[in-house]
Amino acid sequence: MIPVTQPFLPPKSELYALLDEVYERNWLTNSGPLVNLLESEIPEFLNYNGHFSYVNNGTIALQIAIKALELKGEIITTPFSYVATTSSIAWEGCKAVFVDIEKGSCNIDPKKIEAAITPQTSAILATHVYGNPCDVEAIAAIAKKHNLKVIYDAAHCFGTTYKGKSIFEYGDVSTTSFHATKLFHTVEGGALFTNNKDLAHKINYMRNFGHNGQEDFWGIGINGKNSEFHAAMGIANLKHISTILRKRKAQWLLYRDQLCNHFNVLKLIDEPGFNYAYFPVFFDAEEELLKKKKLLEENHIYCRRYFYPSLNTLKYVDEQKKFDVSEVRSKVVLILPLYDKLSKKDQLLIIKKMLE
Repeated sequence: MIPVTQPFLPPKSELYALLDEVYERNWLTNSGPLVNLLESEIPEFLNYNGHFSYVNNGTIALQIAIKALELKGEIITTPFSYVATTSSIAWEGCKAVFVDIEKGSCNIDPKKIEAAITPQTSAILATHVYGNPCDVEAIAAIAKKHNLKVIYDAAHCFGTTYKGKSIFEYGDVSTTSFHATKLFHTVEGGALFTNNKDLAHKINYMRNFGHNGQEDFWGIGINGKNSEFHAAMGIANLKHISTILRKRKAQWLLYRDQLCNHFNVLKLIDEPGFNYAYFPVFFDAEEELLKKKKLLEENHIYCRRYFYPSLNTLKYVDEQKKFDVSEVRSKVVLILPLYDKLSKKDQLLIIKKMLE
């Protein structure tokens, strides 16, 4: 069987050495030494100079970002993303207002954002789809003009840069996921990035119930902390991330070289800075996708319809108009297997079956 993804696992000896430290200290959570170490090592690897807060998953990161920015009313977002992007907006009592996407990049189309702004709009929450950067300059200009906050759902973006800078440098807050399916993971985990010192201070209190010492509370908070065990996995994995990124790039480029004349592939915004996190192919029609997916599964090759469905069709969002690009793209996109231990032999088999 060839799965669509598979978590990278470091050598047991490297992980166990860190877990031995946890057992010796008997300090399992509440900002332990390994969490603090990971919070220093990740920004250093990413060449990120802002404030970094490690939390227990990427969805909590989005929810804390919305809460920390004190957003109300309407938040403009993309219908082409994982469900957590929209559900976090709804969970925090705001209304998701969708804007269609660009066909090539699958990112939110900045040319359509201003038409969606109303007096109730408080922010733009855009996703860097598949690790491919949004038009951050255009979004920043719109936000400045209309006095809006910007959050980037950068769940796919570990290692992505844009014009030589970490993609996490952009927006009022950027969030990411360290879930086991991501190219860098801590089993479960996520993070918030901000260049605003006061906002970072607020985020760090919010992720720990608002605690200011044992008997005082700075303000409202939630349990967004992560544990020493998760941090240990992250520290161990970080030692191998450069190799992981190189392998992903080689696999991604092999797919593109072999398939680009037969399928539509992702339009890269800044190829030198891309992290090669996912390889989506786009069919001309949903019927073709379903037929190919069935053929692959019959050969024990498992792909994923990601993202599907278009989020404007969710039952719990307010009724929205049609979004032609997002709804069509969501029906015809298929993610091919891509992970560290995917062998070239298996990848060539996938390519062969794609071309049959």
